[in-house]
Parts: sequence; C-alpha cells; structure tokens
Amino acid sequence: MKTILIKNALLVNEGEQFHADVFIKGAFIEKIERQGINMPADQVIDAIGKILIPGLIDDQVHFREPGLTHKGDLYTEPKAAVAGGVTSYMEMPNTSPSAVTIELLEQKYSRAAEVSLANYSFFMGTTNHNIEELLRVDETKICGVKIFMGSSTGDMLVDDPLALERVFKEVKTIIATHCEDDPMVKANQAAVIAANGEAIDASWHPKIRNEEACYLSSSFAVELAKKHNTRLHILHISTAKELDLFRNDIPLVQKRITAEACTHHLWFSDEDYAEKGNFIKWNPAVKSSKHREAILKAVIDGRIDVLATDHAPHTLEEKSQSYLKAPSGGPLVQHTLNALLQLYKKGKISLEKIVEKACHNPAILFEIDRRGFIKEGFFADLVLVDLNQKYTVSKSNILYKCGWSPFEGVQFDSVVTHTLVNGNVVYKEGNFDKSNKGMRILFNR
Repeated sequence: MKTILIKNALLVNEGEQFHADVFIKGAFIEKIERQGINMPADQVIDAIGKILIPGLIDDQVHFREPGLTHKGDLYTEPKAAVAGGVTSYMEMPNTSPSAVTIELLEQKYSRAAEVSLANYSFFMGTTNHNIEELLRVDETKICGVKIFMGSSTGDMLVDDPLALERVFKEVKTIIATHCEDDPMVKANQAAVIAANGEAIDASWHPKIRNEEACYLSSSFAVELAKKHNTRLHILHISTAKELDLFRNDIPLVQKRITAEACTHHLWFSDEDYAEKGNFIKWNPAVKSSKHREAILKAVIDGRIDVLATDHAPHTLEEKSQSYLKAPSGGPLVQHTLNALLQLYKKGKISLEKIVEKACHNPAILFEIDRRGFIKEGFFADLVLVDLNQKYTVSKSNILYKCGWSPFEGVQFDSVVTHTLVNGNVVYKEGNFDKSNKGMRILFNR
C-alpha cells in the first residue's frame, strides 16, 4: 500500500496543539509520533511552519445534482470543497427530482462515487406523504432525514401537522430541520410589499424572514422533539432568540437536540446588504450584528454544536435579478475555512474551537465512522494550512461552477496548501489529483 509521511507539522486536534509527524498507509493514519518518525515512505511532505488539522466535515451543502447542474454538480462543488479543506460533506435532498425515495437517493450515491473528490453522504428528503419510505432507510448508510419547516419548492415544504407528528415520533435517525415559519414569512412579505411596492431590495430580507419567524418554527421543532424524544438537529441558526433553545451543560454525545451555525451568519450582517445585495441573500436571512455576535458566543460556549456552510450556488444571472425574483443561497465551501481562520486571526475564536466545531463535532454528532480526528486507525482526511500566507478571492481563483463568491475582493491571511482524502493528496498548492474519488461515509449507529 502507498505510504505518506507528513513531517514537522503543528497538529491542532482534540483541544491541543503539538508538533508531530504523521505516517499514513493506504487510506488510514498508521502512526502519530511527537518525537518524529524516520520510517521510509513513498511520499514525504515537509509541513514545517504549517498547521495540520482534520478535514472539515460539512453537514449541510446543496451541490445541485441532479437536475440543477447549471448551478453546480457533484464534481465541481466537491472539487472546490477539497481546495478549501472540506473533505466530507452531507448533501441536501432538494434537487430535481427531490431525493424523497431510497431509489432516488441511491442514484445520487452512485453518481458521487463516479465523480466526487470528497467523501459524501446524502440526506433523505421529507414530504407530507413519504413517511413509509423514511422508515425504510438504513441509518448506518445515510446521514439523516431533512425536513424543510420553512419555504422551499414543490412538495419539500412539510406543513401538515399530522405528517410532522409522525416523522418526529417514528423516524429513529437524525432529523435535520430548516426552521422558518412559512405563513409568517409570507405575511411579512405581503405587508412589506403593500407598504413599499415590489421594487424592494435585499435589505428587506431580514425584516421579512425575521427573528420571530425563525423562533416560532425552531421552538415548535424543539417542542415536538422533546415530546417524542426525537434526535433533532436544527440547521443554520440565525437569531439570538433561538439560542435559548439549546443546552451547553451536558456533553454532545448526550444531547438529543443539537444546532448548527453557518459561516455567513458569523461573517456578514445586515450592514452588508448595501454592498452585497442579493449575493448575501440566504434563508434564513443574515441579520444584525447583534445576532452575529450572539451566534459566535454560542459556538464558543457550546450551545451551537457544529459549523457548516449551507453551500447553495446559483448563477450570476439568477442572483442579478430583482430581490423578489433572485433565489436565496450562495457558494461557500471553498472559503469557509479561510473565513473561520480569519476570525481566529482577529482573536474571536481559537484554532482548537474551529477544529472542534467543524471537524470533531460533526463526526460525534452524526456518529461517523473513523473521521473527523487525527487518530491512529482513522481515515487520513487531513488538511495542511499556512497561517502566514495571504490570499485574495477573485474571479480567477474561484472554483465554483457558478463562478462567483460573496467573499470576492476579501484578503484572507491563511491558505490551504494540501488536502488529503482517504490518504490521497487530492489537492496540492492549486493542483488536483483526480485519480482517486471520495468514499461513502458510514455511520456507527
């Protein structure tokens, strides 16, 4: 089997930093030694001056295949992900057709096996009518079940109280939810249009998709989960009010209700709509700096368990439409680690906390088999970062199929130099090795 020796790295792992060498054999980490390793290897990577972290595990992405591949696909977006240090992802079901049957879900797995450079898992989608299909899934082979308890397309909005009750009561795997109260959002939008006309801009987005709409839905989900002892994971928390729904007084492994925050809600605020407009139009909305700072505090104190992206690309043409016509979402996987490390550079979060929330905790929360840590016997999903190299996001270095980024023009002070997936160097200083594809993530449940 092929061997790789990483020498002189500063490991950031399990709450500490230490210098060590790492020996990789095949897909796995075979040896970690603080005193150095002198074994021969097929490839030696000198990591002096760089940090080595586990590959990020992104528990919420929209890669758009099948049916929406003009925006992104299962080759282009994982390629951008590994360039940004994301080695594993969990993709959402609102493609075309929506992944609401096991057959459709397995078609996505088959396609990812052919083209994805990163490891992959896919959520099963929930409708008002597919409970029997949800109960057939093998929870050791999929990350979970997704419910849109807020605006979505087609039958992906689950708004039947009886259907929700059954899902929360009977589905045993993780249920991940998008929580915004759809009737309130629609009423807010109607009121804004009645008062201001339809020529409104994106600055109205956090007023339409406001704190109350988020809290009404997320608190309802928590109520259902407590009633049925459901394993609930609420995605992309965007408000300060919602944070009181989550605990930080017990270990993650004991939690039945968990929460995620996304990079854009830690970076942008409503002050950025004037410059960015629809390019920071997400659901839930980017809100005021008060909410942004509260979310970051909750990430650090443990009420928020994981960090992710909600990567959701749209074309420039789609995003350049008027506010009411422009779709919500934006591409983030290539730049999420850069952005988090920039927060570290500003003294807002530690390296250890970034690794905990973006690498360790997704693995713990979803019970992922042997990923998310730098440990002997674990898959060698690893990222080397130069913390002292500057990098400016521009059209010329954006890898997303959509060709744009909300971070365009931003100078980051850290650069991903190498990304290893299952012991293969798939990305090295701007170059890709496409000969090895990622693996299907499995779960110890």
